[in-house]
Amino acid sequence: MAQGHRSPPTMSDVAALAGVSKKTVSNVLSGYEHVSARTHDRVMAAVDELGYELNVSARNFRAGRSRVLGLAVPELRQAYFAELADAVIRAAGAVGYTVLIEQTASGERESDAITRMREHSIDGIIYSPLAVRESDVEALEVKFPLVVLGEPLAGSGATFITMSNAAAVRDATEHLLSAGRTAIAFLGAEPDGPVRTALERLRGYREALAAHGIPLVSERIVSTALWHRADGAEAARRLLAAGVTVDGIVCCNDALALGAMSALQLAGRDVPGDVAVVGFDDIEESAYATPALTTVSADLDRVAATAVGLLVAQLEEGAAPSPGIVESPHALLVRASSGAVVVPSAS
Repeated sequence: MAQGHRSPPTMSDVAALAGVSKKTVSNVLSGYEHVSARTHDRVMAAVDELGYELNVSARNFRAGRSRVLGLAVPELRQAYFAELADAVIRAAGAVGYTVLIEQTASGERESDAITRMREHSIDGIIYSPLAVRESDVEALEVKFPLVVLGEPLAGSGATFITMSNAAAVRDATEHLLSAGRTAIAFLGAEPDGPVRTALERLRGYREALAAHGIPLVSERIVSTALWHRADGAEAARRLLAAGVTVDGIVCCNDALALGAMSALQLAGRDVPGDVAVVGFDDIEESAYATPALTTVSADLDRVAATAVGLLVAQLEEGAAPSPGIVESPHALLVRASSGAVVVPSAS
């Protein structure tokens, strides 16, 4: 007959073996100084004999701290959010914190995740939503450390880490214009849609065209339901099927760009010979695509370290919440998808 599963030893087991109370065991394990050396040694001998492991999380919770940070992202299926999560976990681990991740794209209001996560004894939250809406102001008014990654919301007292999305896409579009591309499409934003990040990126595209005196052609602005590869491929197919002249495409993220490149190549269009493509986010895959994807990088490691640092400063240094805006710089990484020439290194 198979033996039953043996449950792990408890503090009560340690107390019984050592012949002391649970309170005494707790005092010893917590480093309480007013315990005799003899009692200390008996308790630790019992701990070793039983293989008892102290529940650090429970101890921290009783002390009012869990050393756990929350990260709320729309979905981990998107490479950008998976890489953001990895960067946050590494940044938090470097200062002794762990991270609990919540996916918010569940059909409920995204900001509800902030309330849900607080039910898990989290010390502070990094919130990276698809969109921050005017209706979210109240949800962001919390009494614990919170950092929001995204477009700032007027009237909110939260701390926002953002980047100039309009300037970044303006740079991307200017890059194509400087290469002689004049029929540039934009994938991923509805001109009257609710997602402010997408609208800011669309604004940058429009500003770059206007600065070069190039008329805005509405047929070259293609909205997508989501920002996945399939949506990018479908958007590119729609452009081709409509017979719209296109020699360059700026996309709201890398997934859209990768999908668009695939559809263009399957349709017999050369990238970048016929159509140059630029993405946004610099996910790891972008550097290894064929051709390698030109993209905008916001430096996720820097963003993650800044967000974790802001939370930890409040938790450990007693820093007051600092409502306001922290702007993260961006960089355009020019690769082969927009016609970059790769010069072989000398052997």
